[in-house]
Amino acid sequence: MSSVRRRTVLGAAAAASALAGLPTAASAAPATPTAVTPRALPGGGDLGPNVIVFDPSTAGIQARLDQIFAQQETAQFGTGRYQLLFKPGTYNGLNAQLGFYTSISGLGLSPDDTTINGDITVDAGWFNGNATQNFWRSAENLALVPVSGTNRWAVAQAAPFRRMHVRGSLNLSPNGYGWASGGYIADSRIDGQVQPYSQQQWYTRDSAIGSWLNGVWNMVFSGVQGAPAQGFPNPVYTTLATTPVSREKPFLYLNGTEYRVFLPEKRTNASGVTWGNGTPRGTSLSLSQFYVAKPGVTAATLNQALTQGLHLLLTPGIYHLDQPIQVNRANTVVLGLGYATLVPDNGVTALKTADVDGVRLAGFLIDAGTVNSNTLLEVGPSGTTTDHSANPTTVQDVFVRIGGAGAGKATTSMVINNRHTIVDHTWLWRADHGTGIGWDTNRADYGLVVNGADVLATGLFVEHFNKYDVQWNGERGRTIFFQNEKAYDAPNQAAIQNGSVKGYAAYKVGANVTVHEGWGLGSYCYYNVDPTIVQHNGFAAPTRSGVKFHDLLVVSLGGQGQYEHVINETGAATSGTSTVPSTVVSYP
Repeated sequence: MSSVRRRTVLGAAAAASALAGLPTAASAAPATPTAVTPRALPGGGDLGPNVIVFDPSTAGIQARLDQIFAQQETAQFGTGRYQLLFKPGTYNGLNAQLGFYTSISGLGLSPDDTTINGDITVDAGWFNGNATQNFWRSAENLALVPVSGTNRWAVAQAAPFRRMHVRGSLNLSPNGYGWASGGYIADSRIDGQVQPYSQQQWYTRDSAIGSWLNGVWNMVFSGVQGAPAQGFPNPVYTTLATTPVSREKPFLYLNGTEYRVFLPEKRTNASGVTWGNGTPRGTSLSLSQFYVAKPGVTAATLNQALTQGLHLLLTPGIYHLDQPIQVNRANTVVLGLGYATLVPDNGVTALKTADVDGVRLAGFLIDAGTVNSNTLLEVGPSGTTTDHSANPTTVQDVFVRIGGAGAGKATTSMVINNRHTIVDHTWLWRADHGTGIGWDTNRADYGLVVNGADVLATGLFVEHFNKYDVQWNGERGRTIFFQNEKAYDAPNQAAIQNGSVKGYAAYKVGANVTVHEGWGLGSYCYYNVDPTIVQHNGFAAPTRSGVKFHDLLVVSLGGQGQYEHVINETGAATSGTSTVPSTVVSYP
């Protein structure tokens, strides 16, 4: 869609009046061209061809699901994007296999409004039973009655399982129990047992489960009814009774025949699901209050929609940007469907927010462009100190990729300047496979940089950056669950040397910070180009009583590189090829 062209009015009317002896327009001074405001953009409208809507009477649902899966099963860096929507009702005998960039959701206010007697399956047959690359797919707002009693959800990063009700058990491993490296569950109820088997790490928030089977390295729970007791490092459970602050992701639903977007309210010290006792608490917006964007629209048009006071609904596809999307209005919602993907083409930042309350960013992917961007996402301007505690900004299921789909560069992926921001599930990934990869080819020095105070991260996945994966400068920051791998492709020790320190920590707390806390944080190394590389530590922080860490681990994967310590000078070195974590239960 092209941007609305500005038209000019060239006052050229010639009203000659010989009787009055007045000059004609042709003999008068030239008129000054006047710019006309672009025509107002409409709200609402069609959701586009890649949003597929089913109701219980739809013919051929399974065939359509199979068709999309066949296209997306191996399309890890493809351009296809799909959102599957199921209207409230009951569906029988379905197996929705999800491939890349495929999201499946119910359209009720409660998951139990939309029941599938069948399965939503993620497996790893396409990758010889290895689930560590099952990225970029999601399930949301549905009830499942699995055919065998157990649903298989063998995912890796960027694959959230939100607001789901499994009337049975949930298996998080692939068929054959191959490698798996997920994952994230929130606001969900699993009546039976959650079975990680081979999953290396997992974070579950504000949910209810029947039981939990096992853990490999790092299983973290906050606000989960039925969670296993705290036990790290043996068993590998980090369990918090509640989540300090949470606000669930916005979601599309049907009110009769009208599409609306529900905005769940903020909760403090939450436990369990938001929807257990009927209608969830929060507010909603009509789709008519959203600009429904389609691929091909310009950044100028998206910004015009925001200036008009509309929210943004990004339908599935790829959006090329030649200027930042600028969110200036409090309480603005930017919601992506089907992994809508933003690509800054000329080194710009993809999206920026102002120093305002209550912005909700959710459900989209930012793919770095070939020209280096200084940043890809900025929440708030530098230096702000405004209190947003009553109504924070939330960043949920917002993912960043540098390289993999082609050469891309960005100095810093995500910068959080606004106070009290909640980063609830993100995966910031400098690609280690695909196309356009290499130590300098997809250069990206920093993953997440937090400058704002009182920021909370719940479910933080940041991997493979050239320097610090996380640099936390703001006061009173908190992280519940962190998963990291250092960059595989460092060519030698000198390439990662940080002054006199061997390597950049995965998670670095700024030297001036006086209060910070983290629970359940892990960093792994796999220096496959030069296995002799030594990383001094996984975590670095000032040694102060107010800076606290609980349940830390570092792992050398197969002995490809080693850590000397876990945090600062504390914690035993990894050694050999045994892939056994070195742990620190409490620091300092």
